[in-house]
Amino acid sequence: MKRILVLVCIVLGGCLTAGKRGGDATPAVYDLGLPAPRPAAAGNPPLAVEVRAPYWFDSLGIEYRLAYADPARLHDYSQVRWAGPPAGLIQQRLVQQLGFIPHGQAGARCLVRVEIDEFSQVFASPELSRGTLQVRLAVLDRGRQKVAERVLRIEKPAPTPDSRGGVAALTATVDQLVDELAAWQGELAGPGKLKGCAR
Repeated sequence: MKRILVLVCIVLGGCLTAGKRGGDATPAVYDLGLPAPRPAAAGNPPLAVEVRAPYWFDSLGIEYRLAYADPARLHDYSQVRWAGPPAGLIQQRLVQQLGFIPHGQAGARCLVRVEIDEFSQVFASPELSRGTLQVRLAVLDRGRQKVAERVLRIEKPAPTPDSRGGVAALTATVDQLVDELAAWQGELAGPGKLKGCAR
C-alpha cells in the first residue's frame, strides 16, 4: 500500500500534507482559459445566472479523487490552484458564452440556477483519469418558482495524469455545460416555457 501511495504522489506531482499547500514556491494558477467565440442566440429572453457550490468545492484547490483506492476522499494538488472558486469561474464562463446576466444585476426576470455537486478529477488508476462535473439545473420565474429542472453529469478524459491534465479535462466539462445549457434554453423557448421571462 505504501508503494502505491508513493507512486501516486510521483505521478500526480506531489501530495499535500493535511490541508496545507506546502512549499515556498509560487503556485501555478489556472482559470478556464479564453472563451471560444460563440454567436448570440437570437430571440431568447435575457436570463440571470447563479452558480452555487458546497463549501468543499468552493475553495481555490484543484480537487481529485483516487477512485481505485479511496473514492470518498477528496485531495487537492500542492502548488496548483484555481484563480477563483470554481462556482465563480463557471458563472463567468456562462455569462461570457451565453449572454446570461450575473445574479443580482437588473435586466432579467428569470434565473438559471446551477448547483454543483461534483467538480473534480477522478482517477480510475494512477495513469487514467477524467474530469467530472455534476450539476443540478433549474430555471426559476420571477416568483422563484421552478419552470424546469434537470441533472447533468459530464465527464471528459484527462490528457495527462496530473494537475495540468485535470484542468484541461475540467475545462472541457464546463465547455460542454455551456453547450448543454444553450440547447436546453432553446428547447424551453420553443414550447413557450420562457414566455414569462421576456421583458
